[in-house]
Amino acid sequence: MAGYDSRGDEYAADAARAAHARRLRLTRSVRETREALTSSGGVRPALDYELLRVYADHRIAASVALFLLIALVGLSSSLWTGGYSAVVWTALALSIHGLTVASCKRFLATPPSPAMQKRFRRTFILFDLLFGVSWVLNINVLVDLGLSGAGDFSLFAMLLVVAVFSMLAASIPAAVYASTMPVAAVVTMHYLLRGQPQDLVLASMTVGAEAYFIMVANRLYLSALSALGARAQLDSLVGELEQAKAKSDEAARRAEAANLAKSRFLAQMSHELRTPLNAILGFSEVMKSEILGAHSVPTYKEYAGDIHSSGQHLLNLINEVLDLSRIEAGRYELNDEPIGLAHVAEDCHHLIKLRATNRDITIHEHFETDLPKLWADERAVRQICLNLLSNAIKFTPQGGEVWMKVGWTASGGQYLSVRDNGPGIPEEEIPVVLSSFGQGTNSIKTAEQGAGLGLPIVNGLIDLHGGTFTLRSKLRQGTEVIVTFPSSRVMTPLTPADDGPTLQPSLGDGAGSDSEIEPLRSAAQ
Repeated sequence: MAGYDSRGDEYAADAARAAHARRLRLTRSVRETREALTSSGGVRPALDYELLRVYADHRIAASVALFLLIALVGLSSSLWTGGYSAVVWTALALSIHGLTVASCKRFLATPPSPAMQKRFRRTFILFDLLFGVSWVLNINVLVDLGLSGAGDFSLFAMLLVVAVFSMLAASIPAAVYASTMPVAAVVTMHYLLRGQPQDLVLASMTVGAEAYFIMVANRLYLSALSALGARAQLDSLVGELEQAKAKSDEAARRAEAANLAKSRFLAQMSHELRTPLNAILGFSEVMKSEILGAHSVPTYKEYAGDIHSSGQHLLNLINEVLDLSRIEAGRYELNDEPIGLAHVAEDCHHLIKLRATNRDITIHEHFETDLPKLWADERAVRQICLNLLSNAIKFTPQGGEVWMKVGWTASGGQYLSVRDNGPGIPEEEIPVVLSSFGQGTNSIKTAEQGAGLGLPIVNGLIDLHGGTFTLRSKLRQGTEVIVTFPSSRVMTPLTPADDGPTLQPSLGDGAGSDSEIEPLRSAAQ
């Protein structure tokens, strides 16, 4: 039987996962590039829409505060321009502000589309430009009047507009420029035309303030863009995670269905295979032993022996597959009872001694004396010992040696160790030989062929007992397998109970003679 190498499956699975990851990265890169090329702002269309939403939300949230600010500035400017001019300007500024807020609400109520986004972006920039021009008109009126304090008020109005709109319109940089630069330009020209040294300083401060708030608005825009990009990436990852979870749930459902089908198949095939195998083994045993008479052709006896050994091998294989499937499915039930680990190991040695003798292999026993019994499944422990001894003999060359040890562990448990001086196993192949149907390359070349189920069964059985499985191996030095049983399974003898108080008969009832109390004392002792 050819050995099954699970490394090919592992390499194929790793290659498939790597190819899937590359396809995901390529798909994401192509999608982001396409979206960036089709975006009006140089970012993805989804981020374009989110930036417009941020602008609309900010303008609507600040609508009342901006309304009060316009009314306050109009009232203050009336001290220089008079009531009529102030009312006209206030009505104009409030009208533009109202139209902007109405456009923001209509934008939020409109289904997103690329054409809609472009239309509303232009609308917002236009309204902000008109709003900035309205402040320019107010400042020009103050400058034309040339009243005392009008210049200071115009500078205050410019800084107010620049500060407010650099915050409110930061998600649309063009709107920040449209609303602040006209005001800053008019105030700067006013100071430059006056030509006084202090006016030149104020003009420089106006330009510096405009540059500073533009820089702040740009930083706010980049921060908003980064936050929206991170949120979009998080949404994408959440979507991929949900898809992966859905696929994982579907794969788990299919795995459960496949496991159930496997269990049903094994249960059915166990009966269907064992029934004819029993007949084959029985009849081949009769023919091999020539119970009903000698064969006329001696070759028939050899054929009967080959049939019997092949049937026995097939039956052992079926039993191993069924045991492993029950262990993996969690349906292997332990029938715990007090057993002696050294006694079981010695029995297994006697069972397999003939096979070792035929291969000229010496088995050495090193059992510690006076070991207490274990609370374990004798059939499982016997199978563990037989599998380890069979593997050791199988992978040891003729004339080799096998050492079998039983003793105490440092934690108070008991261990069984089987070591051989065979070819050993490369370190990178140890996970392979511990997998179901897995065999190392060196073992396949130098030993008898098997199904690769012995060590996985041993590992599963010792796990059911709460113990540990350790495999140590070096090339050309041999292999050692150590299984340990925990201290909780060691049956320590109970200490004798202390004598209780002696029962004394009451003096009045006449019952409880010395002859009746003596057996009680004996029982208590």
